[in-house]
Amino acid sequence: MSSFADAHALAPGPVDLTAIDPAATPAYDGKKGDAEAALEELGPELADLQERLYANKDSGRSVLLVLQGMDTSGKGGVLEHTVGLVSPAGVKVTSFKAPTDEERAHDFLWRIEKALAPAGLIGVFDRSHYEDVLIGRVRELAPSEEIERRYGAINEFEQRIADAGTTIVKCMLHISAAEQKERLLARLDDPTKHWKYNPGDIDERARWAAYREAYEIALERTNTEAAPWHVIPSDHKWYRNLAIGHLLLDALRGLDLSWPTADFDVEHEKQRLRDEVPVQ
Repeated sequence: MSSFADAHALAPGPVDLTAIDPAATPAYDGKKGDAEAALEELGPELADLQERLYANKDSGRSVLLVLQGMDTSGKGGVLEHTVGLVSPAGVKVTSFKAPTDEERAHDFLWRIEKALAPAGLIGVFDRSHYEDVLIGRVRELAPSEEIERRYGAINEFEQRIADAGTTIVKCMLHISAAEQKERLLARLDDPTKHWKYNPGDIDERARWAAYREAYEIALERTNTEAAPWHVIPSDHKWYRNLAIGHLLLDALRGLDLSWPTADFDVEHEKQRLRDEVPVQ
């Protein structure tokens, strides 16, 4: 495993996010430009392994990257700069918004199940089923006993899909309140970014401590062997992108994928092509 995995894998037990510096860069001592170049250097191997995963789709294997974090923590940036290093044909991205009336009529995991990537693909959840124990807890969108039930339901769900062949990479993008404020101000200063701004983001900042507590509970209760959490310091975008690039590379390498053996006689097919009548 990479040094990034070692640095950011969440230890079992109670979680204190205030003890994790969101501006830290513990697994990389280079500068921003160096990190951006290092991320680009991961591209060829990531693309090769993603293609191998697709070529081996009959094996039932897939990868699920879960990106969870406060607004402006960089989920979209990871999609662009890190996931964007592989072919879009091999990726299924789902961005979860507030559930529809139809989705509310089902269990909270119903829409998550439907969004899972098929075998051979990298699935990416931009937000995820964890919204139902984060905003659901902070905004009291469900009774407390239902929120409690959901932690166990999440663990059972993730264990089931892991057993079925999905490698799960869960990343909590850990950003400071001060950095979020700067990013929100930057959006307001740039007319091309106004579409990304939601006045409700300021209202949510007033609940920062409640969200931190909800994250700490969710991280502790759902940090399992089948689906461990990684807390990624995200005040530095370049470090966040590089760290998740290494975690994704670790996951793909761990599948130990080789190219499928041809189920036909290669030399015979070559001879058929040599012997064919020229196309007019």
